Amino acid sequence: MVQVRAAHPTNQDGSVNIDAWIARIGERTQLVDPQILHEACEWAQELEQAAIDAENIWADGASSYRTGLEMAEILADLKLDQDSLVAAVVYRAVRERKTDLTEVEHRFGPTVTHLVDGVQRMAAISVSQNPGNTASFSPQAQVENLRKMLVTLVDDVRVALIKLAERTCAIRAVKDAPEEKRYRVAREVFDIYAPLAHRLGIGHIKWELEDLSFRYLEPTQYKQIAKLLDERRLDRQQYIDAVMAQLRESLEEASIHADITGRAKHIYSIWRKMQRKGIDFSQVYDVRAVRILVPQVRDCYTALGVVHSLWRHIPNEFDDYVANPKENGYRSLHTAVIGPEGKVLEVQIRTQGMHEEAELGVCAHWRYKGTDLDSNSNAYEDKIAWLRQVLEWHEEMGDIGGLAEQLRVDFEPDRIYLFTPDGHVLDMAKGATPLDFAYRVHTEIGHSCRGAKVNGRIVPLNYVLQTGEQVEIITGKQSGPSRDWLNPNLGYLNTSRARAKVQHWFKEQAREQNAQAGKLMVERELTRMALNGTDYAQLIDRLGLKSQEDLFVAVGSGDLRLAHVVNVAQQLIEPDRHSEQLELIPKKPSRNVGRRGDVYIQGVGNLMTQLAGCCQPVPGDPIIGYITLGRGVTVHRADCANAMQLQDRDSERLIEVSWGGAPVQTYPVEIYIKAYDRSGLLRDVSQLLANEKINVLEVSTRTNKDDNYAAMLLTIEIPNLGMLSRLLTRISQLPNVIEARRNRQENRA
Repeated sequence: MVQVRAAHPTNQDGSVNIDAWIARIGERTQLVDPQILHEACEWAQELEQAAIDAENIWADGASSYRTGLEMAEILADLKLDQDSLVAAVVYRAVRERKTDLTEVEHRFGPTVTHLVDGVQRMAAISVSQNPGNTASFSPQAQVENLRKMLVTLVDDVRVALIKLAERTCAIRAVKDAPEEKRYRVAREVFDIYAPLAHRLGIGHIKWELEDLSFRYLEPTQYKQIAKLLDERRLDRQQYIDAVMAQLRESLEEASIHADITGRAKHIYSIWRKMQRKGIDFSQVYDVRAVRILVPQVRDCYTALGVVHSLWRHIPNEFDDYVANPKENGYRSLHTAVIGPEGKVLEVQIRTQGMHEEAELGVCAHWRYKGTDLDSNSNAYEDKIAWLRQVLEWHEEMGDIGGLAEQLRVDFEPDRIYLFTPDGHVLDMAKGATPLDFAYRVHTEIGHSCRGAKVNGRIVPLNYVLQTGEQVEIITGKQSGPSRDWLNPNLGYLNTSRARAKVQHWFKEQAREQNAQAGKLMVERELTRMALNGTDYAQLIDRLGLKSQEDLFVAVGSGDLRLAHVVNVAQQLIEPDRHSEQLELIPKKPSRNVGRRGDVYIQGVGNLMTQLAGCCQPVPGDPIIGYITLGRGVTVHRADCANAMQLQDRDSERLIEVSWGGAPVQTYPVEIYIKAYDRSGLLRDVSQLLANEKINVLEVSTRTNKDDNYAAMLLTIEIPNLGMLSRLLTRISQLPNVIEARRNRQENRA
């Protein structure tokens, strides 16, 4: 759908009335000093007139001065600041070499100059999309320009918004241009700038760019859909008017004051839905659509209930973007129903604030930037955070077209984005470590990795990386990974790609070396887990191997995981126990947890529970329990008026209760720790157990003053063997710890 634009206010001679134009701009956004914007307009006009007088007029008849004013109007609608508007007004003059950045800085200062310079650098996108224009640009220069563009976006999002405004004006202006130019501009806008507007959450610019681009890229299909929309416009409007009247009446009965409108129809989105779902025009739900704007979030769901009570909901056609916003911050409820006359109707429900964000995206928060409204400032920073997580593209220019697709697809939450020391961006799986990063850069760098810096600070190789961090790998002279890297309990490698490269390296080593290393690993782990009595013949048979040497080679080369060997050994010793369970008898259920249905009671015995009739809590509600006399525990909603009165009058009988599944089954295990005695040893062990959320049942310590050894016996609760192995590994890494192993007691009941 194409935007309808008001003409610039003019004087009697046809020139733009700058004072009237600035007054109109001032109604849309705040101007700190309108005189500065006035000076920018006059200067841009003078530069254009000078070019005309020098017979260096624009080739296509477009006025760069008026284009600058149009760009400023778009930015004013986005609520941008005065510096952005000034930069928009003078940008085309700089681009067309009517002046330079030095003069801009002299007149308007460094901020405006930075914005204009940033928009100029974004011209690299146009070059990459038009190979015929690359004569003066080397492939390396194009990659460097694209990198600078992204850095500029991170530094100041206003640069991207000014460029979007400039491209919006460009696509509007090619209506009467030659077909080749229309197609070239439309291709660029569709591939780069419409997706960028989407990622920034600026809905109304995205829709206009998509519709205008589609108009020139697929003129036949554009005209076909436009004709179908126009033919049924009157009937559709009458239908929507009737729907809105019925909705308005029902919402008022529910005490919801809502603003209800018919939603704009966007030709490209209709065509895309037809293509994606393989349906014809009559089956597109949002051809008939209304939007409901309500004051508060809770009203959204109340209004949704009203809609679904009026008309039958279509299965699989409901999306809750309020509880689960899109990655660009978009929030709204979408539903499709069988409306009056059996026609499909789409309904969008959102608050006024959500609507403003959907239309203006990052700009909805721009007005708060640098003010004292911290919460809004944080919201703005969160909205542009994706720019720090944005892209990876290949170094070869032949693949630079992938940039469009990288921008178009939704940001994947299971990926993180990291900077190399020279500014390149690599994407990796969430949970990746510096060692994973080293192997992502190059196999040999991974093999020779001996340390890492994150943001200039030395970190362990099992540090979990976060989006936006810069990673520098420290390599050593000797190339070769450590076998500890394959131990999942140590957390060095969390990506399958890196693990496969390490395993391959060990496969290439001599069989004898692998056998020796594997033997040491297996025997050490079985001893530590108190499984020394394992019958190797049975173990090899159960694992499907031919010999004990094959077992050691497989473990030493990384083909067989040590944890799997331990679990099989555990099954052999006590075959009646599940491989993931410990061989010890489970502890009796704790008497400090009571259950009634799905309500769990903390701190008391198994008491009878009942749901309060006054507030009727349902699973998911915050709840609190009240111990009655003879009737067990009554469960109230936390905000129940009766519960609040009880809190004031009888607070000692209120207890914590919660919804949820049964507690995880745990097993008591005794572990033995031997260490050189030092101050704080018991504290460090206790802190580690607390961090792992391990419950300690019993602790005893003994210190030998003659040799300065400390021995600790702890009885802890563990859910499975994997957790026990990981815990013993973590304890072994504590300073001064010599040994940490499981302490089996054969006579235990």
